[in-house]
Amino acid sequence: MRCSVLMLVGVLVAGGGLYGQAAPRVVEHGVYGVHLIERSIGSEEYEISSTGLRRKLSVTTNTSERGMKHTTTTTLEYRADLAPSRFEQHTITPATATAAAVDHASVTEINGDQVTAHEAESTRSFAKPAVAFPGFANMPAAAQMMMMRYWLHHGRPQKLVLMRASADALPVEIRAVGHDVFNIKGAMVRLTRYTVENLVFGREVLWMNDRERLAGVMTFAAGLPQEEVLDEYKSAFDPLFGSAVRQEMLDLATLTRAVKPEASGSYAIVGARLIDATGAVPVENSVVIVRDGRIAAAGAASAVTVPAGMQVIHAEGQSVLPGLWEMHSHYSGVEFGPALLSAGITTARDCGGELLFLIAVRHAIAEEHQLGPRLLLAGLVDGDNHDAFGLFTAGTAEEGKSVVDMYADAHFDQIKVYTQIQPEVLRAISEEAHKRGMTVTGHVPAAVNAFEGVADGMDQINHLQFVTKAMVPEWSAAPFVLNDLKSDRAKRLIALLAAKQIVVDPTIGWGEMAGHPKSIPTWGLEPGVKAAPFPLAWRFNNIGVAGMDEAKFKDGMVAKLQVIGALFQAGVPIVAGSDTNLLGYGLDRELELYVQAGMTPMQAIQSATSVPARVMHHEGDSGTIAVGKRADLVLVMGNPAEKISDLRRVVSVVTEGRIYDSKAMGATVGFHR
Repeated sequence: MRCSVLMLVGVLVAGGGLYGQAAPRVVEHGVYGVHLIERSIGSEEYEISSTGLRRKLSVTTNTSERGMKHTTTTTLEYRADLAPSRFEQHTITPATATAAAVDHASVTEINGDQVTAHEAESTRSFAKPAVAFPGFANMPAAAQMMMMRYWLHHGRPQKLVLMRASADALPVEIRAVGHDVFNIKGAMVRLTRYTVENLVFGREVLWMNDRERLAGVMTFAAGLPQEEVLDEYKSAFDPLFGSAVRQEMLDLATLTRAVKPEASGSYAIVGARLIDATGAVPVENSVVIVRDGRIAAAGAASAVTVPAGMQVIHAEGQSVLPGLWEMHSHYSGVEFGPALLSAGITTARDCGGELLFLIAVRHAIAEEHQLGPRLLLAGLVDGDNHDAFGLFTAGTAEEGKSVVDMYADAHFDQIKVYTQIQPEVLRAISEEAHKRGMTVTGHVPAAVNAFEGVADGMDQINHLQFVTKAMVPEWSAAPFVLNDLKSDRAKRLIALLAAKQIVVDPTIGWGEMAGHPKSIPTWGLEPGVKAAPFPLAWRFNNIGVAGMDEAKFKDGMVAKLQVIGALFQAGVPIVAGSDTNLLGYGLDRELELYVQAGMTPMQAIQSATSVPARVMHHEGDSGTIAVGKRADLVLVMGNPAEKISDLRRVVSVVTEGRIYDSKAMGATVGFHR
């Protein structure tokens, strides 16, 4: 094996010298286009240099994403037999008006049989495994290429140990899953398709060519969907992407086969506390009868008779509620389905993702009964600007109408407008969306405020910040503070939102997570991080703002919670969504914060059940427990109508009448509830 590697390298270097004999020479070079939700946001350039038996990979990645510029430099030093000796990565967060630039450094050093790895604020020294590779969650494509070469030339182990700073890091699992053939400049090119699991949450899809160069990688489950394609294959971006979507659907079928329902068809749930989300007093010792995916009966055990011979699910000590609605998801991989279902979420609204993937996964769930919540889709559109977000943009009214028609023809439920949309385009989008039976949600564009956004046709607003921003006088550069809530401007805005029934999903839990001081451990805000699979746990345990004042942070949270309370008391519809917070648990945290804002636990539950069903026009078949509605249910230990955090204690979830064990469901994607 080693001889073959040395021969291969010898061909590549074509006469490279021994140690200390010659200056490094470049033996390989490449450029990858970097995309976010299929939109080009920058490039990654790499080169491999050779000095005798030593090799060095050098990578520079420059991206500009929604106005945020980032530079990442990565180096990997290794021997000709591909054995790594040092892996180092630096990501520079640029300076802002309020913060200095930050260098996020990760280093893994291998000295003989000893390894020292440093990532974020963690450092670990340990004995080097016999077959192992250094790795970080945000490895560039070229570094993943070297990982693949190492794996290919070291026996293709079923599990490849990653030398990381945490002993909890999972080994990556690499599988060859097929081949794809493309026509590149008139020549037929064959690529081998692989999936890579545990580097990020979920499975990446990547391709290697016959020269062991990584042609492309699609990461569906790393916060937001990302794609990188080597320049020589950029003309094949669309077919590569299509192949990745097909692979994802195959992976979803595998996940579905991994967990079987405990019951389906006809059965009775007996003994649970019935919280039907209508606002009625919970019914102790209830019976809910399910037939063919629908609720056939529900009420007190004294009033509902279980038919003879029907299967009985005993749920004493538990509460049964309508399945929860996640109203702000970026559904970035098929692993999202089991993760959300295991948290009791049976309907999710996607607020901006990859068009073909979303259409495919929606079909797989709805028509093929694969694992996942029912998906409602909001089609993302931004202004025609270099800082735009997502693939589809509109710079004119006609372009805006065309994008709306495309989404409407694909049976999307809403349009999601974004920051760079101009006022005249927003008005055209809203008019066309309403004509096509769709509603308009999204960010309030930068060119208007919330007052004007509503006047221009917005029906819903994502994120509380766009409400609080409009409460501050336009001439003021100061951020929102609690006193602004008492202003005439704030009162006028709240009255407008209530009168027009403008729906707000605050996503305050994600704001808390992303903006909390690092001095407050993540688990102190979100205990669910302890149950998350390592790639997610690592990401969330290292989120936070270094040096931030805790008192200032807490004062800001109090102010935001009071705004939510004021909106709710005025009658503004509030729906719960967690954005890119911890999957499943992020919705629990959102509801806990609503209770802190002044809602009763029942009202918070309704913000994730009956209210979203009503504002999304599905109240006829969802959102409450009633005869004839979809059998989308969640069973939890305890009584969330009194203690909202009991929603975290999911026992079972029912989707389309199929009842699953929550722990078994979550385990398919690494959660251990």
